[in-house]
Amino acid sequence: MGDVKQRGLKVAEPVATLYVPLTQVFGTADEPGPPLTLSLVARAHSQPSRLAPSIINVIHALDPELPVKNVITMEDFIDDSLTDSRFNMLLLAAFAGLALLLAAVGTYSVLSYSVRGRMQEISIRMALGAQRGDVLRLILGQGVRFALLGAGVGLVAAWLLTRLLVGQLFGVKATDPMTFTGVTALIIFVATAACYVPARRATKVDPLVALRYE
Repeated sequence: MGDVKQRGLKVAEPVATLYVPLTQVFGTADEPGPPLTLSLVARAHSQPSRLAPSIINVIHALDPELPVKNVITMEDFIDDSLTDSRFNMLLLAAFAGLALLLAAVGTYSVLSYSVRGRMQEISIRMALGAQRGDVLRLILGQGVRFALLGAGVGLVAAWLLTRLLVGQLFGVKATDPMTFTGVTALIIFVATAACYVPARRATKVDPLVALRYE
């Protein structure tokens, strides 16, 4: 058969798997093999819990003294094997979400404060003939370039640090493009809003007031 993660999903690499006849492992009635534990897996087209009693009845019809225990669905079995990993990842996701929120708030605060400090400059530019759209494009362009530079550095650092999470992820790549794209888009959106709101407010200030102030 193909490679199988027989000993759990936490095993980083699957192993080669070979299926053999049952009698070759457990022996026959004339030549019994060593005492081993047998796991029986059945595919159900309806709810698996409804199929369990029928399977147990068939087993007891073959051997009434054969014990049957740990009857569980495959979904529950996989969930149990991932309990620790799921808790660790939920905890990590909570801290990552908090870090993303702090990064967004910090980006907005820094860029917004920087633009508010240039309100006099913006007013003077408009007094000298600059159009409101030109000023907005200037401020937004500078803010977005700053955000792109920070996002680029963050993406490189994240790409390197994701190697530490490979053993905790199943069915998702450590360098998931949707995650990287979503976080980057959020930071760019926050940076754009942080520049646009104070810049638009500054363009509405009377240029003559700014000139008299200077």
